[in-house]
Amino acid sequence: MPARRSAGVLLYRVAGDGDVEVLLGHMGGPFWARKDAGGWSIPKGEHGPGEEPLDVARREFAEELGSPVPAQTFLDLGELRVTSGKLLTVFAGEGDLDATACTSNTFDLEWPPRSGRVQQFPEIDRADWFSVEEARVALVRGQVPFLDRLLARVAA
Repeated sequence: MPARRSAGVLLYRVAGDGDVEVLLGHMGGPFWARKDAGGWSIPKGEHGPGEEPLDVARREFAEELGSPVPAQTFLDLGELRVTSGKLLTVFAGEGDLDATACTSNTFDLEWPPRSGRVQQFPEIDRADWFSVEEARVALVRGQVPFLDRLLARVAA
């Protein structure tokens, strides 16, 4: 069985002092509600065969943050197998976005478990800008290598 694939956009901006900041989304739902460190993610989503990863990444960014990607050009940061076993392709785009204005689409989940009650939760319950060093702590572990790839590409 082929690995499931996801694609996402890591939006970044360069601060006045030259430091790179990245926009991350805090994963929504009850499993992540009290988890800050390791509870943030690059906005992303699954795609099927025949779909272009960049198109999927842009679509998922808009769905999860409620705004189109404010970037015109993208850096391909490559692909990694993340802890879920999925293959994640990430593109970086330089731009700015008001993190406080982000609104996400929702998903249905039976909660509490085995209660028979289905509730809706946002895929991303909030977004925020992080320095790369802060993002190393905030991001789910499997996505952290994309930060080094971003820094290498921006420095070049």
